[in-house]
Amino acid sequence: MNAKRFFTHPAGIAAGSVGSTMLWGSAYPTLKRSYEELGIDGSDWFEQFLFAGYRFTLAGLLIFLFMIVIKEPLRYRSGSMGMIVRLGFVQTVLQYVFFYTGMAHSSGVFGAVIAGTISFFSIILAHMTDPSDRLTRHKSVGLLFGLVGLLLLAIPKGVEEGWSSAFGQGELLLLASAFCAGLGNMLSKRAVSKLPVTYVNGYQMLLGGAVLIAIGGSVAGLSPFHWTPAAIWLLLYAAVISSAGFVLWNYVMKYNSVGSTASFLFLTPVFGVILSSLFLNETIGIAVIASLTSVSAGIVLVNRKLAKKVAVHSAAAR
Repeated sequence: MNAKRFFTHPAGIAAGSVGSTMLWGSAYPTLKRSYEELGIDGSDWFEQFLFAGYRFTLAGLLIFLFMIVIKEPLRYRSGSMGMIVRLGFVQTVLQYVFFYTGMAHSSGVFGAVIAGTISFFSIILAHMTDPSDRLTRHKSVGLLFGLVGLLLLAIPKGVEEGWSSAFGQGELLLLASAFCAGLGNMLSKRAVSKLPVTYVNGYQMLLGGAVLIAIGGSVAGLSPFHWTPAAIWLLLYAAVISSAGFVLWNYVMKYNSVGSTASFLFLTPVFGVILSSLFLNETIGIAVIASLTSVSAGIVLVNRKLAKKVAVHSAAAR
């Protein structure tokens, strides 16, 4: 079964989408544990950038290794430089500068719930840039649910520390990361419609990783870490999260409309909250459950109509 046939089949769409969102959800506890293992605290921004650079450079190399195994050429494709540079800057450099610094000032559970806003940013950006993809009643109600979810997330911190600090630096940085992820999804969709998925992801991660290493290494040096066996395994798994997660997701997006796949994004915060609770021993309070429920319901509502169309189309094809 070739890639197109697999990733346009309902089972293939579900497998690729669930697989990628599970990997992305596991990123939150993985990065928090990596920081602990390497002694990176909230003020070590350049060490965070350096670790991110190592992660994405390794992820790009893993994709290249996969390309060699499947005998896909690594050579430069004429006219692809602009797309690779834009995507690498937005989806790797900007998104993860905000993400890594945000995670250092927030919890894995909070980060996972805020990740649910990626779908909302995608919808808003599509409304602003594509005249054929305007906000509908379902989308508007879904966006409202998402906003309510974020407000619910801020309640415990607001009660404990005062409402001026309810949504702090970490949460704002994670929101900025989610915005870049939404924009990156739009850029990826355009790029993989013209170029191979592995080529696009491999080169943009390698380029973005090199930039992050240059930024972090300029202050922290290139080897400030004490690499324990656990830290090495965590770095390797973080690279797999990026390489496998983005390749799977972009294969699904390449052969399907954004609307048919976006409804699966609600699984990222679900997996993130569950895995953060299991591996970081973080408490899942009532406010977090309510926030997660509201954000997830909003994403489902945003994509409900489009998902139904895909289901009908798939049934007719069978």
